Amino acid sequence: MSRFFATGSDSESEESSSADEITPKAPGTTFKQSLLLSDDEEDTKRVVRSAKDKRFEELTNLIKTIRNAMKIRDMSKCLEEFEQLCRAFLKSKNIVDKEGVPQFYIRLLADLEDYLNQLWEDKEGKKKMNKNNAKALSTLRQKIRKYNRDFETEIAAYKENPQESADEEEEKEQEDSGSSSESDDDAGEEMSAKSFLKKKPEGASEASKFLKTAKGSGDESTSSDEDDDDEDWGGDTEESGSESSDDEEGKSKSLATVFLKKVAGADKTSIKKAEKKKKQKKERAGELQEGEGDEDGEGRWEKVKGGVPLVKEKPKMFAKGTEINVPVVVKKLNEILQARGKKGTDRAAQIELLHALAVIAAENNLGQGILVKIKFNIIASLYDYNPNLAAFMKADMWKKCLDCIDELLDILFENNNIFIGENIAEDSENLIISDQQPFRVRGCVLTLVERMDEEFTKIMQNTDPHSQEYVDNLKMKVRVCGIIDRLLSYLEAKGSTEEICRVYLRRIMHTYYKFDYKAHRRSLGLQGETKSRQDQEESEGEDSVIMTVSASFIYAKDRTDLRTCAILCHIYHHALHSRWYQARYLMLMSHLQDNIQHADPPVQILYNRTMVQLGICAFRQGMIKDAHNALLDIQSSGRAKELLGQGLLMRNMQERNAEQEKIEKRRQVPFHMHINLELLECVYLVSAMLLEIPYMAAHEFDARRRMISKQFHHQLRVGERQPLLGPPESMREHVVAASKAMKMGDWRTCHSFIINEKMNSKVWDLFPETQRVREMLVRKIQEESLRTYLFTYSSVYDSISMETLSEMFELEIPTVHSIISKMIINEELMASLDQPTQTVVMHRTEPTSLQNMALQLAEKLGSLVENNERIFDLKQGVYGGYFNRDQKGGYQQKQPYQRDQKGGYQQKQGGYQRGGYRNQNQSNY
Repeated sequence: MSRFFATGSDSESEESSSADEITPKAPGTTFKQSLLLSDDEEDTKRVVRSAKDKRFEELTNLIKTIRNAMKIRDMSKCLEEFEQLCRAFLKSKNIVDKEGVPQFYIRLLADLEDYLNQLWEDKEGKKKMNKNNAKALSTLRQKIRKYNRDFETEIAAYKENPQESADEEEEKEQEDSGSSSESDDDAGEEMSAKSFLKKKPEGASEASKFLKTAKGSGDESTSSDEDDDDEDWGGDTEESGSESSDDEEGKSKSLATVFLKKVAGADKTSIKKAEKKKKQKKERAGELQEGEGDEDGEGRWEKVKGGVPLVKEKPKMFAKGTEINVPVVVKKLNEILQARGKKGTDRAAQIELLHALAVIAAENNLGQGILVKIKFNIIASLYDYNPNLAAFMKADMWKKCLDCIDELLDILFENNNIFIGENIAEDSENLIISDQQPFRVRGCVLTLVERMDEEFTKIMQNTDPHSQEYVDNLKMKVRVCGIIDRLLSYLEAKGSTEEICRVYLRRIMHTYYKFDYKAHRRSLGLQGETKSRQDQEESEGEDSVIMTVSASFIYAKDRTDLRTCAILCHIYHHALHSRWYQARYLMLMSHLQDNIQHADPPVQILYNRTMVQLGICAFRQGMIKDAHNALLDIQSSGRAKELLGQGLLMRNMQERNAEQEKIEKRRQVPFHMHINLELLECVYLVSAMLLEIPYMAAHEFDARRRMISKQFHHQLRVGERQPLLGPPESMREHVVAASKAMKMGDWRTCHSFIINEKMNSKVWDLFPETQRVREMLVRKIQEESLRTYLFTYSSVYDSISMETLSEMFELEIPTVHSIISKMIINEELMASLDQPTQTVVMHRTEPTSLQNMALQLAEKLGSLVENNERIFDLKQGVYGGYFNRDQKGGYQQKQPYQRDQKGGYQQKQGGYQRGGYRNQNQSNY
């Protein structure tokens, strides 16, 4: 027998061959054995396995598929296989409950979550994904995060002590040492008859057997000595089962050696290629390694940046010898602009080309017309650098845009013969220098400036307000206002009325919320009084002058939403500077409260901000009732932060989806324009306290008593529920403690709770006229405490001296006399004044128990009658009557007189129209 087919030593092969020759064989046994032990039968042999093995094998197969999909970033495949894996794991629940969650399953969940997080953070990679993969990535990320909540402890334990699953360990073993199981089986010293007969039937099976062995031995030979190609490795590693003649043995030997030598050489080259690929992958990932003597003799790999490589050499705009004139430059400009918006266009390179074209046009003296046209396109390209409108421009790009707009305005101011406009068609443009015709360029400077202003607002919205970057960006506001002023002076000479109104409104929007400290100091007389009138006129407050001039022009020339915004900004500015009556009359005369609910959301936000500032102004002036009415709707909704455009409240996804949230974030007001919400709430609660406490004392036994402020009553109830009452800490606790003191008529305690160091630092010191506001508050607390005291203790006194009341509340006697007289006139206090003795004589009007019961019965009967009338009106289809009645009780604000058709005046009730950016179905208190 030939040595070529032997796997063991020479003696073993000779013994086996001689044993085969000596042993006689029955004619049917060989056929039966070959039938029983054929390759097909061996492959289809049934193996009895447990349910655990079946289920775990199914899971491991799915995990392998998922890992393969992870390697090629196929997110759709990952999602599909993960869903199948979850279903398969659910089927294995009984086994998992007994055996525990398998380690390889936990390993996959942890690895998959980390892998998805890395992909999610790679923004550049996400942009390169196709639509299906990107959608599958977001879906799979949500599912894996939700799914891993059930395995948090196992995943945490795994991450602390990571272990590799059995399947991956097997894969690593196969990669490192080849198919060790086959080599171990083939190197065995003794072979059974079945294993010997297994590979007997055909030569093809013998060749496949040799291929496997050659691969295994090839791995060993390459690892030990790659250049040993002439070694006779086949005789020591293979096993032969052939019983043919010597000629057949020679033929098979020669064929096998030729075939196997080629396979072995091909196998070595394939191994080398695989090693090269692994090295290339590592180097692409950023791990620079030295070349290990490749066939091409290459050294170190260079790391290059991904994406489209930038053009290193400056491209030539025009061919050498080309005559550069206006048509050639326009043609080149159109060529550059044709790539605008296309996929793969390098926007930075496009901006550089436009700048280079502008330089060429200036060097060749082609005129200012073509230069203006190029500048327009440069600014448009800067705006297009960030194609997503929802995102904001980078500060550097925005500053470049400012420079370009300044240069454009310089050209327009220096050359009066340039006419620009959106209504100029491209065919009718005149860019050639001519003495007879002026330059005509299509474009609109106002649109560019408005876009620049909007981008500035976006930058401020998306910058951390507590960082130095926000302050640096805010300093650029001076430059923005300077550009707007320059544009205004240009348009006043060459623009239309509509354009001038738009520019004026832009200037107003940058001014209306600023406090004019010059005007404030001048009003307080802090500046030198010896100045001449001319000096005083020169030092006139700039902001107030700008607001008056701009708003007056818009009032006269515009009838659109610009006028509404200008009125609201003007009212806000008046209220900010404590011009209460001017702000109030402008609000009432404009009738904005009648139809503000139909305006756009930004206008409604501006209306809400104006009403809040109006209420704070009324409070500073001592108009407590007006302040409460102005602030009522914003504060009673519980959404002051959202209604003022200063942030979003947490809501369910059913009420607001992600797209709506993005839109509402764009409407937010920058931080430097915010109104202090704690100051706003304090003003509202103090106003409600000064109104509600006397009213509660006057209607203590009234069953039909109505609440003036629902939020104030809620704070009182919260304070009453507290089991331990310590010293107040927050602003609300201070107001509640002051309210309890006022109920008892103790104005000094109330004053100490409202005005102290803590409240001064939080609220009162934020007002421009701090001391005057504090004095007004003390006066109001004294007066309302006096009224509360008289309401509460009038039944105890027969008479009381006004001098005693004056000493108790530290008020002047005329003031006490005035307050008591008003109470008697309004029938709030059953008493009379004795002028000679300066005393208040109380009239006993306490009802008896029978009278109290009769009054309660009358009230119940009255309510029953009203309910019957209401039901009757509903049945008859009449919706007037009950609903249109004037419900008396509480404080009502009268509207101004409105002119009717006959030329007279009629009065309407209802107070300030409570609309704005909110739900309209809320009840008024």
